[in-house]
Amino acid sequence: MSVSAKARELHDDALVIDTHNDTTVNHIRRGGVSLSSEDRQSGVPKGTVDYLRERFRGDAKTTLQINFPKMREGGINAAFFAVDCTLARNNHLAYALDALGTLDAQIESSDGGAVLATSASDIRQAKLDGKLAVVMVIENSDGVEGSLNILRCLHRVGVRSIGLTHNTSSWAADGNDEARSRGGLTTFGITLIKEMNRLGMLIDVSHISEPGFWDVIETTQKPIIASHSTCTTICDHPRNLTDDQIKAIDQNGGVMGMTFVPRFVAPENATMDHFLNHIDHAVQLVGPQVVGIGSDFDGGGDLMKDATHFPQITEGLLQRGYAEQDIRAILGENHLRVFEAACG
Repeated sequence: MSVSAKARELHDDALVIDTHNDTTVNHIRRGGVSLSSEDRQSGVPKGTVDYLRERFRGDAKTTLQINFPKMREGGINAAFFAVDCTLARNNHLAYALDALGTLDAQIESSDGGAVLATSASDIRQAKLDGKLAVVMVIENSDGVEGSLNILRCLHRVGVRSIGLTHNTSSWAADGNDEARSRGGLTTFGITLIKEMNRLGMLIDVSHISEPGFWDVIETTQKPIIASHSTCTTICDHPRNLTDDQIKAIDQNGGVMGMTFVPRFVAPENATMDHFLNHIDHAVQLVGPQVVGIGSDFDGGGDLMKDATHFPQITEGLLQRGYAEQDIRAILGENHLRVFEAACG
């Protein structure tokens, strides 16, 4: 899809937020090519992730879908860099901290081009200063190791969002692959959500089982996100959200991040038009205020080649007749609103 001058101008002026990628771990698995430049190694010391996860082999696996230069070219002002610690087995916390430490070093070595964002004002200021905002995220609350004391320390480190589960179950809740169990939040999951509310951390319900989803809605006092999910009505997949769930997120004041994972977008041969159909559906169901973008780059979000193609979203929305203010909301203002309500 070609991008018109009008779309590019609007896209560059808007605040653009992508609420999910799996880049940090894949950066390590690719041998530590710098997030600031694909032309140099970043000298990542060997750590937990490197020892527990096999490195990619072959030229086809050497390029990340999102890094700092690609964020700039694609007009992405802020990105949530998630560490999925599911495969760490009995090393969840060490694995998460190792990856977060690597990400922190990448921010430091960006020579001021990227900054750690722990509040909505940090994201706004980064946009004004021409810098990139990086939000630290843990995917799968097993990274907390069942301890609210560890949660507090992760908040101090800079983590501002946690996905409660991956596909499998966690200390906090059942994942979407455990739907037959009909299990929702555990007792720890309830206390975890309450403490995240108190500390100022954004709750992410992508991957959680449907009973767990409804338990979260009943428990949380703050808006939530589904950082990378699409609509079951358009594509019937366990990772997607039903109309009732989308309505509940809207009533909660939250946002769902439409994702680029092809099998979540269409049963086969997914296209950008299919992706835009998911946005249309949610907007027609409850309104544009519930929609954001969560690519899942470097974690299966292959509908779009890489972050440099992000302006295609703006072009597609313009072609479908969306008002400029609604496009700005979908590109980032909705997620900024929720981030501010949850984290400050």
